[in-house]
Amino acid sequence: MKNLVLTIAILIMISSCSDKNSSGSEYVSKKIDSLFQSQYPSNEPGASVLILKNDSIIFSKGYGVSDMNTGLTADENTFYNIASVSKQFSAIALIMLAEEGKLSLDDNLKKWFPHFKADFFEKITLRHILSHSSGIPDSRNREDRDFVLSATDVESYSYIADLKGLNFEPGEGYEYMNPTFQLMYSIVEMASGMPFESFIREEVFNPAGMDESLYFEEGRFIPRMARGYLENKETGKFEEFDYGEESFFATKADGGIYTSVMEFVKWEIALRNNILVSEESLKEAQTPKINIPDLPGNSYGYGWFIEERDDYPVKVYHTGDNGGFQIYAARYPEQQILILIFSNRNDKNREENAHKVDEILKTAGWL
Repeated sequence: MKNLVLTIAILIMISSCSDKNSSGSEYVSKKIDSLFQSQYPSNEPGASVLILKNDSIIFSKGYGVSDMNTGLTADENTFYNIASVSKQFSAIALIMLAEEGKLSLDDNLKKWFPHFKADFFEKITLRHILSHSSGIPDSRNREDRDFVLSATDVESYSYIADLKGLNFEPGEGYEYMNPTFQLMYSIVEMASGMPFESFIREEVFNPAGMDESLYFEEGRFIPRMARGYLENKETGKFEEFDYGEESFFATKADGGIYTSVMEFVKWEIALRNNILVSEESLKEAQTPKINIPDLPGNSYGYGWFIEERDDYPVKVYHTGDNGGFQIYAARYPEQQILILIFSNRNDKNREENAHKVDEILKTAGWL
């Protein structure tokens, strides 16, 4: 299976060379480059941008600096913390275990966490936590600075055991929640009999060919790692803003993956080719489960947002924000288009950039 993924990756590189000669690809490349060139100066924190169409990498370029201390420039192999874009990996892990019969998405939380005290946990299923529709509030203690900077998944969600009430009835509302995704850390371990990271490495990353992708852990070496940055408005200088400066970098199931745009292409190919889960299961995960009131035309599936706009095909995407990292990963499944914008500064208008990219692709006749 791994050889298949590597073969596909090689074909992507070969086909990208010929595809770039087409007028549509040249138009897209020129417009995409112009859009981001002006936003990321060469001496400031930057971004890596990639467009994949079918099996061809149409555009891939880095902008600015990945590490202000070393001056290393950003490129397609720079590793970013993709923050909440990591949620789709946890979702796929649960779906894989469901396909293997080791759990059911209709299981309630009491089955996996019998020490959770309230009776309402019997009404909350894994489908609810996958779709941010459980009603569980985020009541984590943020007064303890050491806790928010270093808490693990289990430590972060531990408050749920003694929860007295819900914000709404399970399935009847939407509230984006990190702690409920952190529950998946333990569920994956209990259902698979493997440590969470080992399962993701052996059953997800390796089959997808994502040999270098990994989760953050203090002191762990991360290849070609970008640092996150925040601009100090008083001094005009960029200051490091990631682990040690911002909260919950140490949790994994809701965020924490470091990867590059090139490694993420392998993830996309693995999903398209049903290497990890069936076509039916992936389609279910990327089908709307709950509408998002504050984002008209947007809904949430299992680990993905779904956007439905007039005059555009359905887009499946996720954003990621933690510290200075600002991440965008979108796919148009029917058109087999992947859009990646990984940045290590958080002061750009991501939604505006995403819509401008969509307009460029539409003008090229691709959407």
